[in-house]
Amino acid sequence: MRDLLKTLSFAVLHFCVGFAVTYFLTGSVSVALGVALIEPSINTVVFYFHELAWKQDKKFNFKEMLSLTGFAHAH
Repeated sequence: MRDLLKTLSFAVLHFCVGFAVTYFLTGSVSVALGVALIEPSINTVVFYFHELAWKQDKKFNFKEMLSLTGFAHAH
């Protein structure tokens, strides 16, 4: 249940930010509303599954991830 509530709060924040940024850039309420409904909706679904994936691997190590992608050298 906590994951769902976290996802919903993320969705609300993302919608508000998406609307504000798009309105600031375009000055159009309809364009801002369209962007704020589409992009955050998709991103919220992705975020939920992203959170589930992170919970699956308790041994995940950020340093290890960076070394696998070539950003850091593991010793």
